[in-house]
Amino acid sequence: MQVLGIVGPSDSGKTTLVERLAERLSAEGRVATVKHLKTDPTVDTEGKDTARHRAAGADATYGITDDAGWFATGADRTLDGTLDDLAPDYDYALIEGYSDAEIPTVALGGRDHAGEAVATASEADAVDVGKVVAALDGLEPYECLASLVAEVKRSADARYSGAIATFTGRVRMQDGPDDEPTEHLEFEKYDGVAEDRMATIREELEARDGVHEVRMHHRTGVVEAGEDIVFVVVLAGHRGEAFETVEDGIDRLKDEVPLFKKEVTVDDAFWSHERPET
Repeated sequence: MQVLGIVGPSDSGKTTLVERLAERLSAEGRVATVKHLKTDPTVDTEGKDTARHRAAGADATYGITDDAGWFATGADRTLDGTLDDLAPDYDYALIEGYSDAEIPTVALGGRDHAGEAVATASEADAVDVGKVVAALDGLEPYECLASLVAEVKRSADARYSGAIATFTGRVRMQDGPDDEPTEHLEFEKYDGVAEDRMATIREELEARDGVHEVRMHHRTGVVEAGEDIVFVVVLAGHRGEAFETVEDGIDRLKDEVPLFKKEVTVDDAFWSHERPET
């Protein structure tokens, strides 16, 4: 799923740009939109904007407040959780108003933002939607375990499969009760080299007898304690080759893909490859 943020002042035309993008992207695939709300979601003062999203072609629309309330049902809804839920079923997600989200972003009216800038403009009417869509399709997609599992299930060889095995690596807070807690990890990669190496590993694993599909994804940037870091998913004929290939996949990813890890604890910060062994 490709994710794009749209940020800017209230009079910059954010919703108008979401409409234009949703209309264009809906011809390419399924579109979901998410709106960052400043009001209680039970009071539909901004529902007219999400209705405009749907009218423009979005198949699903969410409205989320700062305190994690959201449109439709319940509470405890975060942007990350919403994207994880959307990723298996949608090709695009347009996110209106999350300036602090580290996602590809169109910034209007000089609005500061945390994500990579796909385009900037004074107002929505000045944005070239065609160029934004072309740039978006060239970026790394948003992936989670559920989206990778859904992808392998769509394989043409799924009818020959009797097993899906997965591995999820997480940020471990502590090795034991007396250890210094880890607050977060930060990952960097050699762009291009890391992707090429992962593609080679995937191709070699898929060449094994009984293995039909392999997917691997490693997050970069800051990953908080308790969050997921890396996924390996294998679609295979039987559980034996599925389990073996998952284990080999994560081992090879850790050994062969140029990824660098910085660990931040309550008292220290260090890159793992630079810290002397004790």
